[in-house]
Amino acid sequence: MANPNKPAKNYHDEVLKNNIVRLREVLDELPPFMRQYFRGIEEYTASRTRLSYAYDIRLFFEFLHEKNPSLKNTEIKDFDLSVLDMVKREDIEEYLEYLSLYEKDDREITNDERGKARKLSALRSMYKYFFTSELIKTNAPSLVSPPKIHQKEIIRLEPDEVANLLDMVEEGEKLTANQLRFHHKTKYRDVAILTLMLGTGIRVSELVGLDINNIDFNTNGILIRRKGGKEATVYFGEEVYTALTDYLEIRNKIIAEPGHENALFLSLQNKRLCVRSVENLVKKYASNLTSIKKITPHKLRSTYGTSLYRETGDIYLVADVLGHKDVNTTKKHYAAIEDDRRRSAANIVKLRESNET
Repeated sequence: MANPNKPAKNYHDEVLKNNIVRLREVLDELPPFMRQYFRGIEEYTASRTRLSYAYDIRLFFEFLHEKNPSLKNTEIKDFDLSVLDMVKREDIEEYLEYLSLYEKDDREITNDERGKARKLSALRSMYKYFFTSELIKTNAPSLVSPPKIHQKEIIRLEPDEVANLLDMVEEGEKLTANQLRFHHKTKYRDVAILTLMLGTGIRVSELVGLDINNIDFNTNGILIRRKGGKEATVYFGEEVYTALTDYLEIRNKIIAEPGHENALFLSLQNKRLCVRSVENLVKKYASNLTSIKKITPHKLRSTYGTSLYRETGDIYLVADVLGHKDVNTTKKHYAAIEDDRRRSAANIVKLRESNET
């Protein structure tokens, strides 16, 4: 039974704390001067971004340690800041090529152009900090162009696929015998999760961070924490309302584990669902669709954005509802639909009335 004296965990505070702990662990493996860099960027970067940079920069130093003869006998923790000035443009280009395929911990790891671009971005940030601080004299990563990013096809569910997916969750159709053992316990939760994502376009990280008191049925609004920590309210329609109220009838009877009392969506262990659990949940149901599409939580978000844009034609509204900081990000994702709208515009304006006989 829950301890009434122990405060419930705030999901976002827990994520921040875990990221800080993990960053400190990585920093223990890096040269001492890296602590100055991460302190320097703390004001304007999210904890998740800093942790990602730390992993990528650690990989770069591992590459230098392995491939540079003059650094083979120096532990990474003993690297001096002058190491950065030793690195030339060719070294960065060789590093990007190395990222295509390398081995670590007995595993083969590959990076496509997006992975390479992200790792180059981490190096650019680090070098820019030390260069503008006048602590190094060169800035090799700035001389290397990022890989060309080939736009992937945006995968979305068609209206009939959305209906089939929700029907499947409600009825448990096509689930294995083992999955059906638990379906009666999770059906209303899973319907609420999928309906909420398809009906609001929120990110999976935003969904798992929801507390019960974040839902306001008077306004049909949900208070979420966006990327970067900004709070925003998104609104839902009748179908989401029904799915949430049906689920909450069950949720309010569940005694959550200590620290998880406020969480909206719980696992079978009565703890807050994590991102990976929702990803697996979506994969479980989507794998039974008669479709070749690989459906993920992000594809459900894209499905909502597509539907909203087709209904409204307002790209700025779509950007605002999805929480895109830059409308150009939204335009890039929905360029194909914009092109369809432009094509349809060709036949809307008539220059002359047609002669009827």
